[in-house]
Amino acid sequence: MNIVPLTENLAVSAQITLEDVAKIAAAGYKVLINNRPDDEDSHQPTSARIAAAAEAAGLEYHHMPVTAANFPGQDLAAMSELFDDAERPVLAFCRSGTRCANLWVACQADSASENAMKVVSQRSFDLSMALGFVVDSPPRK
Repeated sequence: MNIVPLTENLAVSAQITLEDVAKIAAAGYKVLINNRPDDEDSHQPTSARIAAAAEAAGLEYHHMPVTAANFPGQDLAAMSELFDDAERPVLAFCRSGTRCANLWVACQADSASENAMKVVSQRSFDLSMALGFVVDSPPRK
């Protein structure tokens, strides 16, 4: 598992294993967000199995699946609130971490989006999903 911090309270990762969940809790994260639809890959654990492991580890778990086709998905406002909660550090994961990083950029207010894009770019994530959303979206909070 390769955790990539984006802010002091938010990090992203590629697909995690069930064994990683306890390590995520031990690292101080309080919220785990799964941005992968079930069965996106035949080898990924299901959301239900990750939810059970998260509960056992004392983590708050959210399954907020997003694909490139439906980016940024229907849960962007709720995800934005989770990303902005300084009291509960968040680890979001997807296949590679890229989708989660793009979702964080999409959650940013216009005044913060340029800095967010810089952070994500410095960590070598492709920004194409967020760039399309930022161009096509109305002003955010």
